[in-house]
Amino acid sequence: MNKSAIQKIADDIQFNESKLKLTEATQGCLIIKKTKSWIEEAMKRPIPNMLFSEFWYENELCILFADTNLGKSILAVQIADSLSKGKPIYGFKLEAQPKKVLYLDFELSDKQLENRYSIDYTKHYSFSDNFLRAELNSDLTLPKGCNSIEDYICDTLEQTVHNNKVEVLVIDNLTYLNNDNEKAKYALHLMKLLKKLTKSTSISILVLSHTPKRDNSKPITKNDLAGSKMLMNFCDSSFAIGESSQNHNYRYLKQIKQRNTEQLYHSSNVVVCSIEKNHNFLTFNFIEFDEESCHLKLPESGSLEDRDNKMIQLIGDGLSNVKIGQELGVSEGAVRKRRKKLDL
Repeated sequence: MNKSAIQKIADDIQFNESKLKLTEATQGCLIIKKTKSWIEEAMKRPIPNMLFSEFWYENELCILFADTNLGKSILAVQIADSLSKGKPIYGFKLEAQPKKVLYLDFELSDKQLENRYSIDYTKHYSFSDNFLRAELNSDLTLPKGCNSIEDYICDTLEQTVHNNKVEVLVIDNLTYLNNDNEKAKYALHLMKLLKKLTKSTSISILVLSHTPKRDNSKPITKNDLAGSKMLMNFCDSSFAIGESSQNHNYRYLKQIKQRNTEQLYHSSNVVVCSIEKNHNFLTFNFIEFDEESCHLKLPESGSLEDRDNKMIQLIGDGLSNVKIGQELGVSEGAVRKRRKKLDL
């Protein structure tokens, strides 16, 4: 066999080897492997732990959304504090060890923060050294190439996470990082960046977002999140805070999207909490599990007292729980629970 023939065989072997590698590697924008190879590689990585019950797991990009003044920041700080110390919040599960948390706070000033976590600016709450907080530098000068603070934050976020050895990132809130003219552009850009971070590192991310003014007589859905379709496509999980009609301090938590678990906290099983200041720490205190319909306002008046009075009237008319529920726009189970609470 002459030299050219041997060289041709060698070239063919090299070509076939590279072709074989290509079938289990990058092809354009895709990474293609045998399904069993994906599973074998995944088996080498640890099973994600719960960070906040089934609402949020490790290495997830999660969105927490609610209407204004319902306590998103209160709950987010409480979760961040829990993760930084490795101590679960009462009523919720935590499977992870203490983590380094970075809280990007675009809502509160340092003085407002002090007020929330102290007793009249004395006897301050003790946060862990694992809990870092960042706010915008008011003296900031944008570098060349950056047209806005949103661009600058997005450009430096990955480096910030790396330099501070951050394991958990909380962004409060997504709405701040949008200007009125280019909301969709920046929200999409930031969500893509955050999703990339969860893929390239082991970081877990919680993003807070507002909702447009919603009808509190209707159950919360993914459509209540501003820019819902776009944002929901990029997150791994999402949950929402709802306002309860039973008490002005009551809130309920509802799962909206999940990938690592089944939906446990749905309309028939929301988590009811009260917002209270325990000594020097503002918290969500677990109360019970309940049906969402028990906490929705009546469409016509929004008064729980009115609904109770209407229920008493319908009971007096001899209607069944099913019929009463149809009249009030709630489930039969909600009627049954409310009757039990009112001893009717």
